[in-house]
Amino acid sequence: MDFGVTDKKQAELEARMAALGLREQDLQEKYVRSSGPGGQKVNKTSSCVHLKHLPTGLEVKMQRERSQPLNRYYARKRLCEMLEARTLGRASPAALKAEKVRKQKQRRRRRSKQSG
Repeated sequence: MDFGVTDKKQAELEARMAALGLREQDLQEKYVRSSGPGGQKVNKTSSCVHLKHLPTGLEVKMQRERSQPLNRYYARKRLCEMLEARTLGRASPAALKAEKVRKQKQRRRRRSKQSG
């Protein structure tokens, strides 16, 4: 399967999907017409990807790029993030990143109060 990304990124995605037990057979993929900026190109082609993971019922709709293969890649990547958040909870990479940002903001807030 070619997503129009580098081989390294594609291999990382496939490894991530395998680690989560996410198989291509479990995915239902539909292509929808995108909306928003892009003009005639967007109005004529179905580049928006609607991905559904049948065992969990999780759904992803991705129209980040004007290219369908890239949107297929990003939809799978987002689905992996959603599954990680669901299974790992607070230990998921997205949750850890959000916690780090929250702590940084808290630190900045304390510093600005001390100097003010």
